[in-house]
Amino acid sequence: MTLVSVTGLTKRFPLVTRGGAKETFLALDNLNFELAAGEVLGILGGNGAGKSTLLKILSRIIPPTSGRAVLRGRVGSLLEVGVGFHPDLTGRENVFLSAAILGLKDREIRASFDEIVDFSGLEQFLETPVRVYSSGMYMRLAFAVAAHLQPEILLIDEVLAVGDANFQKKCLERLRKMGSDGQGVLFVSHNTSAVARLCTRAILLDHGKLVCQGAVADVMANYLLGDSTCPGERFWSIPEAPGDAVARLLSIRVRDQFGQTRSSLDVGEPFDIDMEFEVLVEDVTLFPSVTINNEWGTAVLWSTDSGTGDHGQPRQAGYYRASVRIPPDLLAEGTMTVTAAMTSLAPRQEHFCAADAVRFLAIDRVDGSTARGVYTDYINAVVRPRLDWCVEYDPAAPVSSRRTS
Repeated sequence: MTLVSVTGLTKRFPLVTRGGAKETFLALDNLNFELAAGEVLGILGGNGAGKSTLLKILSRIIPPTSGRAVLRGRVGSLLEVGVGFHPDLTGRENVFLSAAILGLKDREIRASFDEIVDFSGLEQFLETPVRVYSSGMYMRLAFAVAAHLQPEILLIDEVLAVGDANFQKKCLERLRKMGSDGQGVLFVSHNTSAVARLCTRAILLDHGKLVCQGAVADVMANYLLGDSTCPGERFWSIPEAPGDAVARLLSIRVRDQFGQTRSSLDVGEPFDIDMEFEVLVEDVTLFPSVTINNEWGTAVLWSTDSGTGDHGQPRQAGYYRASVRIPPDLLAEGTMTVTAAMTSLAPRQEHFCAADAVRFLAIDRVDGSTARGVYTDYINAVVRPRLDWCVEYDPAAPVSSRRTS
């Protein structure tokens, strides 16, 4: 069953230039897509791509200039923190108000009330006017209401970024359950990891146009490959090269096992990180290193050249090329950035540090060939290597003999 059908959707906004001339801004340009029951559709795109405009049209906040959007079922939306609650009413009163606006009867609201409050974790603040809530508290209550009143269609625009990590995890689990229960979710987020583990399909917008749609991994790879600010390689001219009078970084590159520069990589295959640098003085002991961070800013891997003959030895002045191979089945999927650094010790001194110099998308095929096997659920870890397991079945032992202590 199709819950949302968008056909030829176009939105123009009037603009007045500094000189007084009237122009129009094309925010959406002839969009066409559908959302099926049980589907969680991720919407990707840079700032100004038209993502928020699209959800505002679907929420009936603003009308389209042309085209049509057909929504079948009750719609819940979380577009901006602060929208939908009356600031002078208490948390309890706003729960009933929001639910009533969605068309629920009083008995339906009361049936879900305890679950809403428990999910939000705001029981002690229910009798407090929401105008004194923090943005995180506001979002907690708004999401709890929107997700627990069983809308057939839920529209979410980046507001989950306000909550803490634990609450974000609860929200994502709830959204995943909504999809499995047959509801439809449109999910806008710059957090590609959240899109990868939550969404069943994705679309990519750019300047109001639909660039592509389909499998999440393919659309995410297109999103990164099309972003000129995050290719799989980066070069610096001598005047701009990160560094000091001792060493400077010339380039960094992410390559697959066949030597091709890549912005998206299969986590089940090995890949290399190459860096070129120049040492400008003689006989200095230098330690080159790379750090891989995920989109949450967590360092998931750090490595230096400890396995080489030059490690810990004074280096001659000149040009160097270094390469480190990352083994297969180590990283979890997600968007990763690479930082290249050069350090000397005794005393410690950092000669260059190119933070987040390049970015790449780690993709898990989820086809049974990687370390996750056929386990398709979200893996809440920064690494998930292939390890040796031993699982033995004892047919002679009855179930009742299992130890409980």
